[in-house]
Amino acid sequence: MVRVIVAGVAGKMGSRIAALTRDYPDLKLVGTFEKKGHSAIGKDAGEIVGIGRIDIPILDDLNKIIDAADVIISFTTPEASLEHLRIASDNKKAIVIGTTGFTKEEVQIIKDTSQIIPIVFAPNMSVGVNLLFKVLQDVAKVLGDDFDVEIIEAHHRLKKDAPSGTALKMAQIIAESLNRNLDEVAIFARKGIIGERTKKEIGIQTIRAGDIVGEHTVLFGGLGERIEITHRVSSRDTFARGALKAALWVSNKPAGLYDMTDVLGLR
Repeated sequence: MVRVIVAGVAGKMGSRIAALTRDYPDLKLVGTFEKKGHSAIGKDAGEIVGIGRIDIPILDDLNKIIDAADVIISFTTPEASLEHLRIASDNKKAIVIGTTGFTKEEVQIIKDTSQIIPIVFAPNMSVGVNLLFKVLQDVAKVLGDDFDVEIIEAHHRLKKDAPSGTALKMAQIIAESLNRNLDEVAIFARKGIIGERTKKEIGIQTIRAGDIVGEHTVLFGGLGERIEITHRVSSRDTFARGALKAALWVSNKPAGLYDMTDVLGLR
């Protein structure tokens, strides 16, 4: 039995992760917490996430319950996830991080900490998206420089980071497949008289509107033809189930930095 603690349990992702632990007989929810001052502190986690009373209170400090867990799951903010990572490291616990919006320096902290504990770190926990990551690598290699690359991503109006971590991951995979440096070729906006599109650039465009859960389209445009590959998510449960699969998988792994490619056996 793998014992899990869910961070940000009153939030959109945390609540679904906690609720869906019931569907996994080899997982046991042993603790939940929220940021200090949150209105859900002290309430029963089951009642907050909509599954009825489970006698697990929502606390305001991971340190208070860390000893009970094998794995911590954190879909929160970069600042909060780094604090959860620090506590997990201090207590030699595995962690699953689905938070996006980290800076390069913050990602390096995660990489450094993976020398101490096992970490699953992925911008998207969806099975479909992670299969798409693998497909994009192959498609880009075959098409090469003869096809222009554009990535369009759409999310709900409340999402704080842009572009999405998934879009950036897609762009990185494609850039590496084409032997390009993404920092040099990424184009995040176009306006005015910008001249002709270069062959090397990779466009990454962002849409924020309504309650869109998540949509990503990669367009490979050639002369006389184009290929469009689209992934759409209609429920956050897609990400929550991926996170729970990751928690099951990473619980007995040695220290290291893993992603959903490892969890799903796609590497």
